[in-house]
Amino acid sequence: MAFSLQLQQIFPSPIKFCSQPKSPNPQIFPNLTKRLSIHPLASAQNNATSNIDHNYIVTDKSSINEEEVSLPPELRRELMPKHIAVIMDGNRRWAKKRGLPVALGYAAGIRALRNFVKLGYNWGINALTLFAFSSENWFRPKAEVDLLMGLFDKVLKDEVENLARAGIRLSIIGDSSKLPKSLQDLIDKAVMTTKANSRLHILVAINYSGQYDVVQACQTIAQKVKDGNIEPKDINSFLVEQELLTKCTEFPSPDLLIRTSGELRLSNFLLWQLAYTELFFSHSQWPDFGEAEFLEALSSFQQRQRRYGGQSS
Repeated sequence: MAFSLQLQQIFPSPIKFCSQPKSPNPQIFPNLTKRLSIHPLASAQNNATSNIDHNYIVTDKSSINEEEVSLPPELRRELMPKHIAVIMDGNRRWAKKRGLPVALGYAAGIRALRNFVKLGYNWGINALTLFAFSSENWFRPKAEVDLLMGLFDKVLKDEVENLARAGIRLSIIGDSSKLPKSLQDLIDKAVMTTKANSRLHILVAINYSGQYDVVQACQTIAQKVKDGNIEPKDINSFLVEQELLTKCTEFPSPDLLIRTSGELRLSNFLLWQLAYTELFFSHSQWPDFGEAEFLEALSSFQQRQRRYGGQSS
């Protein structure tokens, strides 16, 4: 069955609520996660549903707190990273391992993302950069690409107001001109709606390439030289950083990169910005990456001595 039909079955028409919640602690992605359910095709795939843990798909009811909650005892607030970048790998493998359609792997990945954002928000992280769709992902089957575009559309359409009420700012980095026009319009609306927020800055990398990010920064600088605005001798690393797509955030260089699913590579993600970033590779597939795994990554980060090329003390 085509991925577009799977998307329609997984995400039926929006649930209608009698009234909007008045709580100052809105959930992240509540509308979307309330509609996640076991796909009807799953039962036909080798009777796989008998081994499915439904908790992977149905989210919990916890919400984001208005104020920072106490950190777990193994973490120290003064050593918390300000900016965390994440390569959310393993959604498809998670689904295939359970005999489920790939679409359900992405659905479970959204649940994990919601929980990850909630934890980062509550623990005082300033910025999260999420690698959602690389420029190379266009080479995947068209049906899967259509599914992913539909997921981006659904999340933005349903959840942008919840992000705004939570004080979360949303930015998109990457070449959005290649995205469907309807999705571009939703992105513009989401960015405008949340641009004044400062509690947490979420940067979503869509149609992003780390190599192109550096190239476009160089092109911008070259044009400034051509126009006579700067001299070639004025070009330095600080000037390049000012032209990278992450210039939209207060902390453009991540302190910590997390990659899931056991892969040990950067996959063309934030190549300039990760120069002195601490790397953490988790064997958990993204849908299984929860609080325990996040704590492990943060604990590892806090035990390291960051020297930025200098000598150890």
